Amino acid sequence: MDNREEIGRALGKIPSGVGVLTAKHGDQEAAMLASWFQQVAFEPPMISVSVNQKRPILELISGSKFFTLNLFHTNQKDLFAHFAKGFEAGQDPFHGISVLRKTTGCAVLSDGMSYLECEVTGEINAGDHKVLLGRVIDGGVLNDGHSMVHTRKNGFHY
Repeated sequence: MDNREEIGRALGKIPSGVGVLTAKHGDQEAAMLASWFQQVAFEPPMISVSVNQKRPILELISGSKFFTLNLFHTNQKDLFAHFAKGFEAGQDPFHGISVLRKTTGCAVLSDGMSYLECEVTGEINAGDHKVLLGRVIDGGVLNDGHSMVHTRKNGFHY
């Protein structure tokens, strides 16, 4: 690609939401900051979420077939900062964070704006990422607000 730098700048202009993807399998839990997700169907209600194939959370989702997408509102920069730092294997991503357990057992952030609990119905390899299709089986609004949205300086990295 002769125009890679300009393509990266253009890709970075695509706005994306901000949330936390959580998963649980057995006694293991994981969470990661997520920004590549969207609603993909009305009936049944479904979303897609894209996850880097190197992320350990994929192993938990593969084992349980469930994930939860927790969304932030614009005033939740503290939650964003907590999950943006990332976590080492075995580190508790929810230390100091209030969570609820709903239908799937995956963490629902009590202070988040809203959540969608999903059952994986399909996955697609997409280069260095995997796109998960999730049928929404539970969800709700916990704290009303405007969805946090961001753009990146370069579309080739977070």
